[in-house]
Amino acid sequence: MTPKELGEYGEEMATLHLIKQGYKILERNWFFGKIEVDIICQKEEGILVVVEVKARNSDFFGDPQSFVSPGKQKTIVKVADAYVQENDLDVEVRFDIIGVLKNSKEERLEHFEDAFYFF
Repeated sequence: MTPKELGEYGEEMATLHLIKQGYKILERNWFFGKIEVDIICQKEEGILVVVEVKARNSDFFGDPQSFVSPGKQKTIVKVADAYVQENDLDVEVRFDIIGVLKNSKEERLEHFEDAFYFF
């Protein structure tokens, strides 16, 4: 599986997981300029959830903060802000990370809610 295929697989698994958990998928692969967020969804009224998906083929996950660098977090926050403004939404925004592990021996998904905050 190429890195691109693994990434697409991870996003598909994350989307199916979110739907099963009662989330409504609003956008997938939403762009602001050249910057993209993987999934924008909502489960509760007034809370928009922006999800970064990280797919790996190694069985070492590490802590969720290590999945997304501080620079990437700022970029995701910027895109989320643009989405909220463009759609004239009055919502809180939560940032989640979904880690997907897929290799010949194992398949696992971990969902980290409130994975990072922006102050």
